[in-house]
Amino acid sequence: MPIPPGRPGDPAQRTPPPEPGPAHGIDRLAATVERLQRRVRRAQADADGRGVIELAKGVLVERLHCGPAEAARQLHLLAEEAGQAPLELAAEIINQAARDRVTEATRDFLREVADRPAASPDTPPEAAETGPAAVAARLRTAESGALAAADAQAAAESLLNHALRPLGAVAVAIWAAGPDASLSLAGSAGFGADEPARWHYVPPGVATPARTALVERQPVWFASLAREGPPSIGHHALPGGGRVTVPAGTGGRVIGVLEICWPGAPQPRTPQMERQVEALAELCARTLEDTPEAAPAPARATRELAELVDLADGLHDPAFVLLPHGHSGGRVTDFRIHHVNDRFVDVAGRPRGAVAGALMLEAYPLAAGEDGLFEKVERVHATGEPFRARKMPLTSLVGHVPLTTTADISISRHGDCVLLICRLEDEATRLAGLLQHAQRLGRIGGFEENLVNGEITWNAQLFTLYGIPAGSEPLSLRDLPAHAHPDDDAALGRFLRALLHHRRPASAAFRLRRPDGIVRHLRIVAEPVLDAGGHLLLVRGAYQDISAQHWTEVALAAVRDQLAHSEQEAAERNRLALQLQRAIMPPTRGPVHTPGLRVAVRYRPAEHDHLVGGDWYDAAVLPAGHVLLCVGDVAGHGIDAATGMVVLRNALRGLAATGAGPGQLLSWLNLVAHHLTDNVTATALCGLYDPATRTLRWARAGHLPPVLVRDGRATTLPMVRGMMLGALDDSDYDESHVTLEPDDTLLMYTDGLVERRDGSMRDALDRLMSVAQQPVTNLEARLDHLLTHSNADTDDDTCIVGIHLPPT
Repeated sequence: MPIPPGRPGDPAQRTPPPEPGPAHGIDRLAATVERLQRRVRRAQADADGRGVIELAKGVLVERLHCGPAEAARQLHLLAEEAGQAPLELAAEIINQAARDRVTEATRDFLREVADRPAASPDTPPEAAETGPAAVAARLRTAESGALAAADAQAAAESLLNHALRPLGAVAVAIWAAGPDASLSLAGSAGFGADEPARWHYVPPGVATPARTALVERQPVWFASLAREGPPSIGHHALPGGGRVTVPAGTGGRVIGVLEICWPGAPQPRTPQMERQVEALAELCARTLEDTPEAAPAPARATRELAELVDLADGLHDPAFVLLPHGHSGGRVTDFRIHHVNDRFVDVAGRPRGAVAGALMLEAYPLAAGEDGLFEKVERVHATGEPFRARKMPLTSLVGHVPLTTTADISISRHGDCVLLICRLEDEATRLAGLLQHAQRLGRIGGFEENLVNGEITWNAQLFTLYGIPAGSEPLSLRDLPAHAHPDDDAALGRFLRALLHHRRPASAAFRLRRPDGIVRHLRIVAEPVLDAGGHLLLVRGAYQDISAQHWTEVALAAVRDQLAHSEQEAAERNRLALQLQRAIMPPTRGPVHTPGLRVAVRYRPAEHDHLVGGDWYDAAVLPAGHVLLCVGDVAGHGIDAATGMVVLRNALRGLAATGAGPGQLLSWLNLVAHHLTDNVTATALCGLYDPATRTLRWARAGHLPPVLVRDGRATTLPMVRGMMLGALDDSDYDESHVTLEPDDTLLMYTDGLVERRDGSMRDALDRLMSVAQQPVTNLEARLDHLLTHSNADTDDDTCIVGIHLPPT
């Protein structure tokens, strides 16, 4: 019967059958055990790698929009095309999709393994492969194994087998930090059987490599424990070996330490290597967090917080209960003041209610200084190691002025809370310093004068106000008039009589002439102190420097006077402009009668007198028998616009007497605006009507075109070229003409009739056409109708000139 082929790589396929005998039976048993052990190790590696493959399949499902079966098929096809194992390709896919610290550590490790010597002979074959893809697969496999581990012991074995042996490490330990800064061995791999039992617990205060990393909160590298380091787990088996201890924490709190052991010096300390071991420490922190013993139940945490509040209330010193608040970049950003006991005394004088519930850095922002109180609280919360200090300086803001006091400080961690005990030193001195700062901020100096023995007491601020050296002889109240301005003698006399003779509180403001020649404005407030018989014993009071207030009031009064004068000048200018405008163009004017033509004008001034504008019109019969019709609008408002309007209107009337056409008249008027006025710019519409031919010749200078109403329909005349007046030195103006028919009406107007802030000019003209073509009885009624139904909202002047050719 033929023997079936065995599995590839099976020892039975490589070793010839042994000869029968007892010794050969033992050899066969040993070979079988070795084969089974290899299968177990291979099954464990496959199980660890299965999580990595499942993650990669999930990435392919999301990116290819396919099902799990199709993703698995695509993974194997891609692995065959790339010539890689599926596990290695899966690790590369995860690295491309992820942006975590393991990914960065993988990239750094790939840069370093290229030049690293080959693994030692006793390294397992699964860990001897050093290709980049294999390294990436091992790191992701280590992550998968650590996260899937049931406890820290399994996580330590996974980290050692898949991530640390390729670096030359031979052992690893995971320590859990207690609330009292003690250390407990949560998991280990690579040490002897008796080492975990000997090092299962390290009390607080015992110096070990792991405790150094816990206190310093950063990775610590020991080239050799025999030369420079304290003892630790496995130091007897590896006396000259190197160690690396890395704090493991999340959310700014260190909850454990990862300790890595080498038989000799550890790997070189490069930024890439540091990031890799920090990523492995973060995996350990996640494992410690997921351990049931490391995560107290919410009810237990609430009970511990209540017990800590009771403890704080039982203390005779001010105490704070602080809770961590917010996380940024793996660190606690602040602490919430959860509770303050009734012994609390605030440096800034605030009550308990103003501090309790606030964030620590909001209530005490200066605590964030270098090596300040906040840094101490943060370190205690992270490491669990208590902090004690005597006469520690504390700085607070009092009215934007930093005030420093000293206090005895005690900080300790209880679970996730921090208890801060602060005993302020010398309360009377602190309050006196606070009063001194308040007096300096308010520029206040206090005094007391004993009228029985003549003793006078001044504080330091009062010497500063008087401008005399501290320690000089204080001045008596009776000598005050000699140091004041002579004009203030009456006010000081009333003050002294009320205080010293009538024995009632009094106050006065005066000007103090200091020895340095500076005059300061002061206010003095004082009150008498009487004995049981009503006799005056002493006077207490205070001076306050009110110079800044006085000069502010003087400046405000000057500004008020200047504003009143400016308002009066503006009102006068507007009144003159309005008088000038109404004198030349009254708001109402009767019709202009000419042979065969009826002319009517309307002028509506601005609704507000301060908006006196430069709109103008003219309608006159020239010597040659032609009728001059024109409207214009000078830019701006006020007296300048009104005087500019007068200049242009009178100039045009004079130029029209020459008999020139409207285009030539506007060209000359442009020269007048440009050269003979003070930067006047304006728009204008000029027309000459010939009664003999019923022809109207017209030209425009940036103005709206006329409107012709014929047979009940209103239209604008075709636009002709023409620049606004005063814009250029020399400008030409085109002319156009229209022959009027019986019963035609022609309208010339300024933009105050149609212009709106919220619409286009085209829409405004369309509305004007609609209103203009509505039937009316005569020309005057048509102009009044236009003014009444105008929807302009610019509060500008409005001029309308209308001509009507009577029907035959």
